[in-house]
Amino acid sequence: MMGLCWKHHALIQALLTRGPLPEKEFHKIFTGVTGKNPGSNQQYFNEYLLKINKELSLVQFELRGCRNQYDGQICYGFINIVSDDQSKLGTNYSLPQIAFFKGIIEEIVRDGSAEGSISCLNALNIRLDNQAVTGTGSRSLGSQSQSQGSPLRVPPAFRNFSLSQKEKTLHELVRDKWLCYTQDSNIGLGVRSFLDLRSWFRSADVPSCEVCNEAGIKAQTCQNEGCAVRIHQYCQKKKFSKRGVEKVCPSCGTRWLYPSPQVETTEEDDELNEPSQTQPLPPSTQSQSPQRLKRKRLATNVADIVGCSSSQASLHASDMRRTRSSARQR
Repeated sequence: MMGLCWKHHALIQALLTRGPLPEKEFHKIFTGVTGKNPGSNQQYFNEYLLKINKELSLVQFELRGCRNQYDGQICYGFINIVSDDQSKLGTNYSLPQIAFFKGIIEEIVRDGSAEGSISCLNALNIRLDNQAVTGTGSRSLGSQSQSQGSPLRVPPAFRNFSLSQKEKTLHELVRDKWLCYTQDSNIGLGVRSFLDLRSWFRSADVPSCEVCNEAGIKAQTCQNEGCAVRIHQYCQKKKFSKRGVEKVCPSCGTRWLYPSPQVETTEEDDELNEPSQTQPLPPSTQSQSPQRLKRKRLATNVADIVGCSSSQASLHASDMRRTRSSARQR
C-alpha cells in the first residue's frame, strides 16, 4: 500500500479495530483525520475511499457502504472479497456455530412477509442436522434430503450442540454484528451481514426492493399475495411522500398502504443518496421469485463468508441481557 499516506492508514485502522461503523461516526473520524467534512466535500470523500479500495484490492479487501434495513442508517465496513481456504482459517467460530448461523439466516430470508427477523425461541430451536451433508457429500436442506431419500451424515458436534451453546453463539453473533436484536426483541441480521452477504442474497433469490434494488430483508410487501414487490420503509418515504404521487404498487397497481415512518432519519437520509462506496450497487439481473421463496439448495455458502470475515477485529458490544430463561419465555 505504497500509495497511501498516514491518513488513509488511520481510517483503515479505525474500521479494522472498531468493526463496521455508522455513517455519522465514520464521518466524524474522517473529518478528524483529514480536516474535511464529507457532507460538504462529497467528491473529496469519494475519491479518498476509491484510493483506499484501489490499494486494498491487492489483498482482496474492500471498504463498502450499506444501509441497515432496520433503522435506515448507512454503515461502513471492510469485507473480504475472496473466499479461500486460507481466509477461512481465520474464523473464531466452530463448524456447529457456523451451521447454526446459516440456519438462522436461511429462516429469516425465507420469510415471505419480509419481517426480517425470527423469535429467539425459533432461533434456539433451529436444528443443525438440517445443515448436514447427504450421503453423496452434497450439502442440502433437511426437507430436501429427506424427500430425495438421501441419508444424512450428521457430525457428532452438530448432534451434541446444546441449548446453552446456541445461546452463547447468539450472544457472540450479536456482539460481532452478524446478528442483532430488533426493537421487538427478535433476532435480525446485523450490519456485518448486510455488508458481506449482498451477493449471497441475490444467489438465494431474495426479492429486491423495487426502489433501491437491494435485497428486501426487512421491507413492506404488496397486499396482493400474487405480487412479489417489496419496498424498504425508508424507500417508501422517498417514493410515496411526494405530493401528487399515487400510492399504489408499481407492479400490479394494488393500493399501497404507506405507513408513517417509525424510524428517525436525518435530512441527508431523507434524500436517500446511495451509500458512498467504491462500486455502484449491482443492478438486478434476474426476475424476482414469487413472494413465498422456494426451499432450495443455496448457491453460495454462508459459512464461507463467515469464515472469511470473522478474522477482522471488531469492537465488543456491551453485555447482552439474554439468558436461557428469558429466551424460553419469548
